[in-house]
Amino acid sequence: MPSMLDAVVVGAGPNGLTAAVELARRGFKVEVYEAAETIGGGARTEESTLPGFRHDPCSAVHPLGIGSPAFNAMPLARHGLEWLQPELAMAHPFPDGTAATLARSVGETAMSLGPYDAGTYRRLVAPFIGKWDSLAADYLRTQWDGLPRDPLTYARFGLLAAQPVSLLGRRWRGEKAGALMAGLSAHAIAPLNGFATAGIALMFAVAAHANGWPVPRGGSQAISDALGSYLREQGGAIHTGFEVKRLDDLPPARAYIFDTSPTALARIAGLGNAYRNYRYGPSVFKVDYALAGPVPWTAEDARRAGTVHIGPSSTEIGAALTAAVTGREPSVPFLITAQPSIVDPSRAPQGKHTFWAYGHVPHGWTGDATDLVERQIERFAPGFRDRVLARAVAGPPELAAKNANYVGGDIACGAFAGMQSLLRPKLARVPYATAHPAVFLCSAATPPGPGVHGMSGHHAAKAVWRRLRETSR
Repeated sequence: MPSMLDAVVVGAGPNGLTAAVELARRGFKVEVYEAAETIGGGARTEESTLPGFRHDPCSAVHPLGIGSPAFNAMPLARHGLEWLQPELAMAHPFPDGTAATLARSVGETAMSLGPYDAGTYRRLVAPFIGKWDSLAADYLRTQWDGLPRDPLTYARFGLLAAQPVSLLGRRWRGEKAGALMAGLSAHAIAPLNGFATAGIALMFAVAAHANGWPVPRGGSQAISDALGSYLREQGGAIHTGFEVKRLDDLPPARAYIFDTSPTALARIAGLGNAYRNYRYGPSVFKVDYALAGPVPWTAEDARRAGTVHIGPSSTEIGAALTAAVTGREPSVPFLITAQPSIVDPSRAPQGKHTFWAYGHVPHGWTGDATDLVERQIERFAPGFRDRVLARAVAGPPELAAKNANYVGGDIACGAFAGMQSLLRPKLARVPYATAHPAVFLCSAATPPGPGVHGMSGHHAAKAVWRRLRETSR
């Protein structure tokens, strides 16, 4: 009869793999079970359009990944992870052919916002420049895990971060700065007047100035493959194509860690309605494109940016987000797009390109927004449709079918709304623990929330090894 494992991880997304690595390198015997045929969760790469075109079906650009305290504590470069930096982290084009830009240089970013707002932007980010390591460790920590590393900077950031980005927008005199910050906050998929949306915008801006917004060479799968390789080096095992429907499907272990939605964990572990009050948020409509050439942006800066936000004003961006959150049909979507092949030629055949785009839609929406997405792109890149060779379309039902964590197509694994933006999945001293003493949660439904940074897995692993040490004593 096989000996009991120390820990079993269910789900091989970045958080599940990070949790497994953290335990394995501390000498615990760990195995990972993944329902899909490949590891990765929200960090995968596949040929979904045409042969030779490598697309990221979910995450593509990783400002928090390159700056993650969890990832940076691991030798992932030795396991094949290489970050590639575009000339500009992000561009936000406008109808007049200009663009606001997010660059490594604070000065370059400030000047792109116009003379009236350049100084305001510099003053906004100045207290946090050069402090990424401590800020990331504090911002991506969990509230139960001790005092901040840099309490003064954390408090200063927190006073700004708690604001709605719409309130922060009162600082700006021109439209460019307001649109830039609204677009950054939209990654939270929450209304612009939502609690802590300013924190999302500010964190992404500071991340760009500290480490850029890079893409992994070969696609986001490289992150997952590096984590998997390091786990195996530490003695861990990974089983793919293994769907877990109940706890008894798994081998005996002292701890079970779920990189799943809270509702899936409750169903599998027999926890009943433990997460009945957990709320899932709106979804996105995602299109991956195989292109005959680069996107023909009117704004020159957009042609050299890895990420391009499409929404000419904070008013238009806010309307699109509010429609998605309140369940209304999309009309003029705000788009987050990425063009990794401008810096990584391995993503497409020579001379060709890949392009990644999504707009926000209501939870579980079943419509087709392809035409809406492409009309919005054409506003800022006339002739775009002429370069489309093939497209792979995924609305909420398709996203949920490919990744069970995306309930109703919610790629954040939970709404960013009210206190749930901070207290996920519910108010608890240790948010990774559950009513079952041997069962833990490590997905994006736990602090610090969504993003490919592995920190939820890192914190959950810490909770597990503390529990294992206690039970050993």
